[in-house]
Amino acid sequence: MVLASLSLAVAALYLLSPIAFAAPNPNAGTIVNLRIEGRSHTIFEGPVFTRGHNVTTASAGTIHCDGTNHGINPEPGPTATTALDDAASIHGFTWDGTPFTGFDDIFVTSIGGDTQTTTEFWGILLAFEFTPVGGCQQRVKLGDHLLWAFDAFSKAHFLKLDGPHTARRNKSITLTVTDGATGSPIAGATANGQTSDENGHIVVTFDDVGLKGVKAEKPDSIRSNRLDIVVLP
Repeated sequence: MVLASLSLAVAALYLLSPIAFAAPNPNAGTIVNLRIEGRSHTIFEGPVFTRGHNVTTASAGTIHCDGTNHGINPEPGPTATTALDDAASIHGFTWDGTPFTGFDDIFVTSIGGDTQTTTEFWGILLAFEFTPVGGCQQRVKLGDHLLWAFDAFSKAHFLKLDGPHTARRNKSITLTVTDGATGSPIAGATANGQTSDENGHIVVTFDDVGLKGVKAEKPDSIRSNRLDIVVLP
């Protein structure tokens, strides 16, 4: 009986301890799906682990970049720009930006050698929607689909490509191109040498086996995500 009471007392002390009530660290880091579409090619596409941290560029110097910028979020955490910075560090491409002083942020001007002009600028989209705040203010979470796109503000569509992830050699499959923001089918986009019809459908055939990465493109649009298809015998 005494032993049981002692056990209950120890358990109560544990439950009341600060450790038991400690909140999870909001800046422990997370993995996002990052895509960077440059002027003429995809600069990067893949998962990135990121957490809020200071970032440094040649033109802006060093700035904190953890979502607390300009008081947008009360706690630090991973952001759209730290995801960009971490991908650049790991995968060997460069980026630059100028101070966005009024918002305690960085205005990204160049990624992978593609630099803004007087009419073409880099934009940030989260789940195919423009972010309402800057990249160091925009928090990201596990599994988010994050897109940095060159000349983003003049494009008609942000293409999204869907379809099966397996195919048979010399057997046709149908892929679908839509506007990522609206879900509307996109005609006139090309993928694997074929063009989408009015329903956004593209019929493709592969004549050899292996892993194929397929993207859709259209001159007035930002190219699509990569659809990985395993072609079997």
